Amino acid sequence: MERRRKITELRPLVLLIAACFALQIHASSENDVDAIFYEPFDESFEGRWIVSAKDEYKGVWKLSKSEGHDDYGLVLSEKEARKYAVVKELDEAVSLKDRTTIVLQFEVRLQNGLECGGAYLKYLRPQEAPEGYFDNDPPYSIMFGPEKCECVSTNKVHFIFKHKNPKSGEYVEHHLKNPPSVPADKLSHVYTAILKPDSEVTILVDGEEKNKASFLSTQDFEPALIPAKTIPDPNAVKPDNWDENPSYKGIWKSQQIPNPDYFETEKPDFEAIAAIGIEIWTMQDGILFDNILIADDEKVAESYRITTWKPKFDVEKEKQKAEDAAGGLFSSFQIVGVPFLDA
Repeated sequence: MERRRKITELRPLVLLIAACFALQIHASSENDVDAIFYEPFDESFEGRWIVSAKDEYKGVWKLSKSEGHDDYGLVLSEKEARKYAVVKELDEAVSLKDRTTIVLQFEVRLQNGLECGGAYLKYLRPQEAPEGYFDNDPPYSIMFGPEKCECVSTNKVHFIFKHKNPKSGEYVEHHLKNPPSVPADKLSHVYTAILKPDSEVTILVDGEEKNKASFLSTQDFEPALIPAKTIPDPNAVKPDNWDENPSYKGIWKSQQIPNPDYFETEKPDFEAIAAIGIEIWTMQDGILFDNILIADDEKVAESYRITTWKPKFDVEKEKQKAEDAAGGLFSSFQIVGVPFLDA
């Protein structure tokens, strides 16, 4: 009788645990439904992601655990300087015109640091190309993510978009001015770009806003999306008898003419995202990509940050603090000259 009573008392607790577990599964499945695209790399990438068949891309990709976790990611595995390229075609192209908001998000962990190289993604527009064609000049709509190279003082989180000039028909790269810097550690970090219907983009690093820019501003992108109305006449020729002495005729300048490539627009005309590619050159191994997400809701991206990135980051941060503290203590012992450390 006593045993039956104890079982009866435990039943509500068991039901509560089961309910919580069910809610967790439901929340996870809801996230998956709300995401337009999500890649957690929790199973083999082979056959789903296509490695470039071009000879110059010798770097080997591997599915490996993030150091200190049971969570897997796509990892660059070569210790020497290598080029890497891999691409994932989406089941359906994602239009950037029909949605009010588009969120691009992914995690990167530089497990062995980054002396020189990139860890960015390229969001490719539709194209016709043979399998394995992907290289360093893909037809992308957006390039987003970190790059660092100490020898040339590069340290930035890129946001670059390619836009087709409706007058010239040419694609022009527009680079975000004053991009945020890359975190200087070996922890997991999550990068988020939020494209808004008011022609603004917001860049987050670890969920914290680092930059907000307008696609239409002449101050936020280089070159500006909308070209100048006039340009120097390319056919103008300085007269032979022109005196460059500023006190006489002044410095000669060609006459301004209407810019044939000038156009006006209320918002950028982004092309659809048909695939996601990683194409980089780097000198480090251990660069890990994980939890690549495309969504049309900021809350969905935030939910993924909380559930997939934050727990890992917190563990890594605490471990780093402990190691830093231990290193500081060891240095203190050396300074005072502890005998057994001097031996």
